[in-house]
Amino acid sequence: MSDKKFSELSRRGFIKVGTGAMAAASMPMFFVKNAWAKNFRNDPKDANSVKFGFNVPQTGAYADEGADELRAYKLAVKHINGEGDGGMLNTMKPLTLKGTGVLGKKVEYVTGDTQTKSDAARASAKRMIEKDGVLMVTGGSSSGVAIAVQGLCQEMGIIFMAGLTHSNDTTGKDKRRYGFRHFFNAYMSGRALGPVLKKEYGTDRKAYHLTADYTWGWTQEESIKQTTEELGWKTVATVRTPVGAGDFSQYITPVLNSGADVLILNHYGKDMINSLTQAIQFGLKDKMVDGKQFEIVVPLFSRLMAQGAGDAIKGILGTTNWNWQLQDEGSKAFVKSFGQEYGFPPSMAAQTCYVQALLYADAVERAGTFYPPQVIKALEDFNFDGMGNGPTYYRGADHQCFKDVLVVRGNQNPTSQFDLLQVEQIVPRDQVEYDPKIFGGELGPYEV
Repeated sequence: MSDKKFSELSRRGFIKVGTGAMAAASMPMFFVKNAWAKNFRNDPKDANSVKFGFNVPQTGAYADEGADELRAYKLAVKHINGEGDGGMLNTMKPLTLKGTGVLGKKVEYVTGDTQTKSDAARASAKRMIEKDGVLMVTGGSSSGVAIAVQGLCQEMGIIFMAGLTHSNDTTGKDKRRYGFRHFFNAYMSGRALGPVLKKEYGTDRKAYHLTADYTWGWTQEESIKQTTEELGWKTVATVRTPVGAGDFSQYITPVLNSGADVLILNHYGKDMINSLTQAIQFGLKDKMVDGKQFEIVVPLFSRLMAQGAGDAIKGILGTTNWNWQLQDEGSKAFVKSFGQEYGFPPSMAAQTCYVQALLYADAVERAGTFYPPQVIKALEDFNFDGMGNGPTYYRGADHQCFKDVLVVRGNQNPTSQFDLLQVEQIVPRDQVEYDPKIFGGELGPYEV
């Protein structure tokens, strides 16, 4: 330790001068880099670089989101290493990263294809951890994938920074100490959408649900059903559909004579594009039921899905995690960087994953070590700003992120192929927060 650093620590009371003894109990974790001597998996202490694992759907129903996630991750690595214009490193507050890598080590990465399948995602993540020596795994566009990989990472002592995962279970009954989610969840979509649905469609409605048959779809259906029934709506039917079905006509046909006047599509990615397009083709949007105009609601969608759905998305209400047209400084900085790199604006998938990479790197820098339990503690109950959606909080009790939620509508008169979502309302985060106990689950230990 240098004389200067010793004097500074002595002045702050962290070293007792005269005895030379370290006041370990009171020393903040960020004063001494790599202060924890414990061995941990893939410890990079003798390496000049560290590896992140980007595990995204490069094939399958959610591949469009995966492609944009990977673009964002590569951009994040550039910015962490000091290349490019820095993006959100210029706006994030507080910030410890210096654009010189992480704790003096350059960041490298490996990639994998989750195929939007839990088994494939686990196998890919396991290979990254065991063969490639990654310190952190991030990515995914499916809650089934996120929960599977999060469980694996907990077992193997590697932090998982989830990509797109909207199921309540990810930070509920299936939460893990080694997993963190920046994305909002199905409950928050329901809370944000409720007042808008009441204003737009009233309280006397009959809803028919088509639901992706896995953890996200189940909790999405549950949350929207709870919200709409609180408004006074009746639920006519809830029907599960397989992921990647392609042709949804057999599921849409029964809606026509069900008596329902609202179709709620709890679908995502290409499944949402196909089911919405086919619902329009079946004439549902032109249908009248008991004097009411038939409506379609998609609780969760993105600009990428809007592009795939084309005109079918016009007028459709839903929620989204982020939108490239937000005017806060962090969003503008990211849009500029991403646009310069790739020639078009980023999706919410890109923003979520870019932020996750930066948050992990910054937490390591703040912790002064790559030792996972200390990095986890640096992320828990962390408040920050400057990364889109206003002041943001990573709750320690369940590792769920809280920030403003966007209610959007498919733009009726887009001015470009990217101007497809109109922000109807920015719902303050205090309107979507909840008691972590309602979804159960246990985080598990710091040491594994």
